[in-house]
Amino acid sequence: MNQDVTRQDKASEAAAGEGVDPLRLDLQLCFALYGASNRVTRLYRALLAPLGLTYPQYLVMLALWETAPRSVGELGQALDLDSGTLTPLLKRLEAQGLVDRARDPRDERRVIVSLTPEGTALREKAQPIPGEVVCRLGGDLRELGALREGLNALLQRLDAAQTPQKTPDS
Repeated sequence: MNQDVTRQDKASEAAAGEGVDPLRLDLQLCFALYGASNRVTRLYRALLAPLGLTYPQYLVMLALWETAPRSVGELGQALDLDSGTLTPLLKRLEAQGLVDRARDPRDERRVIVSLTPEGTALREKAQPIPGEVVCRLGGDLRELGALREGLNALLQRLDAAQTPQKTPDS
């Protein structure tokens, strides 16, 4: 039996709610997202290896290529990472000679991250990666763009669901 047909049948069953176990693994949104995330990360890993970057380091570099210098706090906000996760990434990028970290002279509590000339030059080498990802994923740009927009909308709904709701008594 065709695997796509089987998935469609399972999705139809779930939508109908007819005797379907709500704890079936293949019906879990979290499992589909988890699997997709792992596979996308593996795809990037192969493309980033020649640049000497891990996937999380690549995300940091993308944020810095977009806007640099930035404080660690600003980077964490852009990447949705806490400083405990971000600091080791920045230390490794600094050891590779791609970024510099320095205390903000106006506020010693803030650490400013800037690109080195090597970090700036790496941008050109990374330029083909998004196109290669699109080619390897297949589909067209509109479809992938719609998927990205749908995931961004999901992120917004998840953020809203985690924000405490104010009640008239609060």
